[in-house]
Amino acid sequence: MRAGTGRRRGPAAAVGCAVAAVAATALLPSSAAGHPERSVDPVRPGPHGASVAAARAPAACTAPEASLRPSTADGPAVQRIKNRGRLIAGVDQNSYRWGYRDPATGELSGFDIDLVRAVAKAVLGDPGKVTFLAIPTNQRIPALEKGKVDIIARTMTINCDRIKQVAFSTAYFEAGQQVLAPKGSPVTAFDDTLKGKKVCTAKGSTGESELRHESHGAFVLTVPNQLDCLVRLQLGQVDAVITDSALAAGQAAQDPSVRLVGKPFTTESYGVAMNLKDADLVRRVNAVLEDYRQGGAASPWMLAYRKWLEHDLKGITAPPEPKYKD
Repeated sequence: MRAGTGRRRGPAAAVGCAVAAVAATALLPSSAAGHPERSVDPVRPGPHGASVAAARAPAACTAPEASLRPSTADGPAVQRIKNRGRLIAGVDQNSYRWGYRDPATGELSGFDIDLVRAVAKAVLGDPGKVTFLAIPTNQRIPALEKGKVDIIARTMTINCDRIKQVAFSTAYFEAGQQVLAPKGSPVTAFDDTLKGKKVCTAKGSTGESELRHESHGAFVLTVPNQLDCLVRLQLGQVDAVITDSALAAGQAAQDPSVRLVGKPFTTESYGVAMNLKDADLVRRVNAVLEDYRQGGAASPWMLAYRKWLEHDLKGITAPPEPKYKD
């Protein structure tokens, strides 16, 4: 219960507990002791409204969403997966509607999970031949670099900094950073209403990068996973959360006492991430996405959108168009 308000903890807390209890037997822990949360003093503001990607990226990076053209040819990375007989996928288990443990079944469910199963079916002929590993936000890139996973499908934004470290598929969803706050909060957007407030975001996320570039005088708390931010918001330990609008919509669905405020202040594309050396796997995943988008209103993409996301993210009529490198 939030101190001083009498506000009850929403269903997300119960979902989070159920997730943790089940995951302990099958998945990596979502909050590793080696990656504790930490507080950061207000960050010196940069130019208001400037994109952190634009500020940091070299001028040559104009289309980070452009990926390798699709192919179904087997290369070393695809053959590695076939020889193993399983796809190893890094996912979230705490993001409602994207990648979470269904308390009723104990099964991983969500939009990203459906996409991973489609990749497994295309490569191995069986959507069930997947080993899911729960990877904290700040461990997504290290997990790929160390060969711990074949792919990461975890609402991961494609940007100019990240394409230097990992390879991405074409974009499979578009979102933007937005503010989540309790109903009735004086915080109304990503603006100076955050001054002096405690704001939570996941370490290694786009939200953390944006807050470092322009904090609006907020005190920033970083945690391993976004659901940790929602729990702290429910407990009154922070005043607002900065996260992707798509994730924030799922969190608001879990707890009706919080809401999205203001408008998304970035435009971001989610991609499936892979090791830079695994070019053939990137091409194979892009071939899967080509098929996943086909069929108009009856496409697998639209069916997954209506099943998992439409209730909270209304008005989307088609997946993002793929961009390819010349």
